Amino acid sequence: MNPIQIEHTAAVLADMLTFKQPADAVLSAYFRAHKKLGRQDRHEIAETAFAALRHYQKIAASLRRPSEQPRKAALAALVLGRSINIGRLQDILDEDEQAFLSRLKSRKSEFSDGLNTAAELPQWLVERLQQHLSDDEILAFGRSISNPAPLDIRVNTLKTKRDKALAQLQSEGIAAEAAPFSPWGIRLQEKIALNKHPLFLDGALEVQDEGSQLLALLLGAKRGEIVVDFCAGAGGKTLAVGAQMANKGRIYAFDIAEKRLANLKPRMTRAGLTNIHPERISSEHDPRIARLSGKADRVLVDAPCSGLGTLRRNPDLKYRQSPDTIAKLLEQQHSILDAAAGLVKEQGRLVYATCSVLPEENEMQAERFLAEHPEFELMDCSSLLAGLKVDLNTGPYLSLNSAAHHTDGFFAAVFQRK
Repeated sequence: MNPIQIEHTAAVLADMLTFKQPADAVLSAYFRAHKKLGRQDRHEIAETAFAALRHYQKIAASLRRPSEQPRKAALAALVLGRSINIGRLQDILDEDEQAFLSRLKSRKSEFSDGLNTAAELPQWLVERLQQHLSDDEILAFGRSISNPAPLDIRVNTLKTKRDKALAQLQSEGIAAEAAPFSPWGIRLQEKIALNKHPLFLDGALEVQDEGSQLLALLLGAKRGEIVVDFCAGAGGKTLAVGAQMANKGRIYAFDIAEKRLANLKPRMTRAGLTNIHPERISSEHDPRIARLSGKADRVLVDAPCSGLGTLRRNPDLKYRQSPDTIAKLLEQQHSILDAAAGLVKEQGRLVYATCSVLPEENEMQAERFLAEHPEFELMDCSSLLAGLKVDLNTGPYLSLNSAAHHTDGFFAAVFQRK
């Protein structure tokens, strides 16, 4: 990095490391305010800022209040997160910064600052995970999320076949391979400007993590059915389900955020889907939902959650969540799942999913639901996936993690109304 790029990175980190706003929102606002920054400048600033987030525990162990010393935090991110040799930075370091980086480098190999520093996880999260995992498992999880995620994409089967799309990408020199589990998935090892690629512009490809694709597979929607995506967001899973249904039937895409649903509409058009009906609701108790009571063949609840399974992409989340926010989410998840259950017809399927790694949001939430809803029974995810020729067995629940499966952390429980 050149000195100007470091100064810009420091300015970004002064705001980002307060954890008052999502990191990507801070970065976007900064770039909007500094329109003269070139593409390479933006790349270097973004990579270094996110490296600081991924290695924040080690930085904070050596640097008091990193947000108040953002230049040192930026330099530390270069050394820890981007493997830049201190010698290459000599020309821009003063004596104090040189000494700081030398101390930081010697500490890196020690791990004497505790499991939270070694695993790059805040203390509250380590303590929460220790209720369910060994220290070695926590360390493996922490290391698995310390690197950026690859780019997973989903082939829209209404427009093309995976083999054909994969061959085209590879013929263009793009390092692409079939995803190991999802029959629709392709994994790119390097980030490319996918939104400018002809296959994307034609609606044949969508960005979607492989774990998220598996949730749509578990829903098992068929042509002509009535399906509800209860927390649709911007609609990644909705689009996958629409293609799965071959554009036949009806999908109700509910969400409380008008902006997220607005983002779904152009994606529907690009994907060639006409069977999706986005609708904003005020809450899970909105009276407009009642018209679907007992009528839905499939209901997907991709519940609001801590997002701790997405830390490869959103490393700041572990510092913006807390035991208090988790407690509120647990009650919200319970309420939404309870409301969604009322829409499922006899023999219908209900899928509860999160992108969390916390059992409180996952298995424990599913067990609470079954105890309170004897009219539902648990379906075995491993059997469902085997029936779809997906070679993945994580037991009765789908439980994905970045260390073992190289996907985001995802959980799913599949219930059937008796």
